[in-house]
Amino acid sequence: MGNWIINHGLTAFILVVWMGINIFLFVYFYFFYDLGEQFFYTRHLLGSALAWARAPAAVLNFNCMLILLPVCRNLLSLIRGSFICCGRTMRKQLDKNLSFHKLVGYMIGLMTAVHTIAHLLNVEWYNNSIRGEYDALSNALSALEDGTNTTYLNPIRSNSTSVQAPTYFVMTTLAGITGVIITLALILIITSSMEVIRRSYFEVFWYTHHLFVVFFIGLVIHGAGRIVRSQSTTDPPHNTSFCFTRSDQWGEIPECPVPQFAGGFPQTWMWVIGPMFLYLCERLLRFIRYVQKVTYRKIVMRPSKVLELQLVKKGFKMEVGQYVFLNCPAISQLEWHPFTMTSAPEEDFFSVHIRSAGDWTDKLIEMVQQLPEGAQGPKMGVDGPFGTASEDVFDYEVSMLVGAGIGVTPFASILKSIWYKFKESNPKLRTRKIYFYWLCRETHAFEWFADLLQVLEAEMEERGMGNFLTYKLFLTGWDKTHATHAMVHFDEDKDIVTGLKQKTHYGRPNWDKEFEQVRKENPTSVVGAFLCGPAVLGKTLEKKCVKYSDVDPRKTKFYFNKENF
Repeated sequence: MGNWIINHGLTAFILVVWMGINIFLFVYFYFFYDLGEQFFYTRHLLGSALAWARAPAAVLNFNCMLILLPVCRNLLSLIRGSFICCGRTMRKQLDKNLSFHKLVGYMIGLMTAVHTIAHLLNVEWYNNSIRGEYDALSNALSALEDGTNTTYLNPIRSNSTSVQAPTYFVMTTLAGITGVIITLALILIITSSMEVIRRSYFEVFWYTHHLFVVFFIGLVIHGAGRIVRSQSTTDPPHNTSFCFTRSDQWGEIPECPVPQFAGGFPQTWMWVIGPMFLYLCERLLRFIRYVQKVTYRKIVMRPSKVLELQLVKKGFKMEVGQYVFLNCPAISQLEWHPFTMTSAPEEDFFSVHIRSAGDWTDKLIEMVQQLPEGAQGPKMGVDGPFGTASEDVFDYEVSMLVGAGIGVTPFASILKSIWYKFKESNPKLRTRKIYFYWLCRETHAFEWFADLLQVLEAEMEERGMGNFLTYKLFLTGWDKTHATHAMVHFDEDKDIVTGLKQKTHYGRPNWDKEFEQVRKENPTSVVGAFLCGPAVLGKTLEKKCVKYSDVDPRKTKFYFNKENF
């Protein structure tokens, strides 16, 4: 339990607080509408569906306020990098911004479903009431109106459309039509966010997600319909407990003046105006960055269809492990894709390695391959850089870096920066040991990164620090031919796949063995485990961090960090 608290305690606390606020809002507003005296007559027409419609609305307001904040990346980068109070544990929470964004999205989807179903029942009961299908009190309440038509209770004002009245009402009122638009937009946003669609049809996910603009506009307008109406104070006051059985005497006896009703003031805009403004600033900053000139320093086509772009942009500053969003107008004016930078902060350019993984990347690689020798590439917009978990790698005494396939890119930046720091004898380098693991399916994928490892290998030996960097390369996609070839050349000084002194391992790592080794070699250290790779591997490493962390603060503790885009 203690190990779990070390790695997940603050995350669990934040989720409990978030869920607690949701529960409080739901319960508070449920009873506000279910017990409030001003809604006595409204409840008579609608029953408990009134409270079931309004309580989710309050939860929706809260979560719609939150949903944009986790994707304000510049804001998160500012919090992560600018404030001393944002320590390691808090920065780990910022790295889970997209997970929280999804969680809030699920809550919005659930509350929208409850809110919609309850209001559909409300419309049906409003319609039945105006048609005289209920008691005398319901008939009297539905018949209420005045000269300016502002003090009625039942928003369905006529029974002339008979059975079609609920549909007609929904499609002709402000609250109804905006409700339909909001719901349809939300359905498209949620369904296109499924993992299978996002991975295979990213463009579908990208474009439908921008329906959030329609969603928020409709959300702000939705409450202006003022469908739910409460009883207003009159002079003399209308005593509901005395007058509800005397509807035929309303306006005729002093104790029972005709009850007056009014719609509630729209409040949703007050919840979402702040986050909407912040997000607008975010997009404005993106546009400013987009129009800034970006030039190509070098374009290299690496093995395994990996494209390396070395770019230069005036005033651009980065830290290790950060990422940027790239936009190529020649492919799409609207699409922005995240790529981790593989260059070091000490270099006078920034680079990205782009693997062929979809329509956008395929088109970019095809365009670059058709360029004449030495020509500049297509116009490129760059937004960023943005902070990630890997940015904290030098805050740990010991770091475990795990990359899978192209997921090695943030660690290329880290290892390059280490090389520069050693070259300059940087005294600020706190890290005294790095374990690096790279998992690849095919041998060609190792080629573009092996040169860097060879330079680091030689540099460490020259400075007598051969133990500073321990790296292990794992070939996960191999056959008998690979194994036989490796056995024949096993006694050679250098590996036959990479040309490095460290031999390539065949198969997947035994993570229990690796974590046990790290703990044994660093019995009193705080170890940061960093992953850029698939979620399945992330779950495995997260469990190992919990398993091998010691509750005793004087002994080894593992903290898990994962890249999220």
